[in-house]
Amino acid sequence: MQKKTLVVGASENPERYANKAVRKLKRYGHPVLAFGKVGGSIDDTPIETAWPENEQIDTITLYLNPAHQRAFYDRIIQAAPNRIIFNPGTENPELESLAQQHGIETIEACTLVLLSVDQY
Repeated sequence: MQKKTLVVGASENPERYANKAVRKLKRYGHPVLAFGKVGGSIDDTPIETAWPENEQIDTITLYLNPAHQRAFYDRIIQAAPNRIIFNPGTENPELESLAQQHGIETIEACTLVLLSVDQY
């Protein structure tokens, strides 16, 4: 099943895990939106610097340090994804609790690994 995914913390740098996630999600057939502080693109996926509005997002996968997540709490909750994946280094008990209060599943896992082991 295709799961439209918003990658938060996207970067044009091919060494960054967010960049690798965008590429791998697309290879696995998932529609991808990329959001980052600096615009650009990852292959044919634009990196938007404005939060995507009016999108039906299944999954938000975070590649953003917890210290920088607070600015996006409202937008993340309002996006009403089915789940949020907290990749290694992005774990945030405060945001996890807030998401769970709004019926959003939270997972501390690596998007790249989940895709590789067919558990995405």
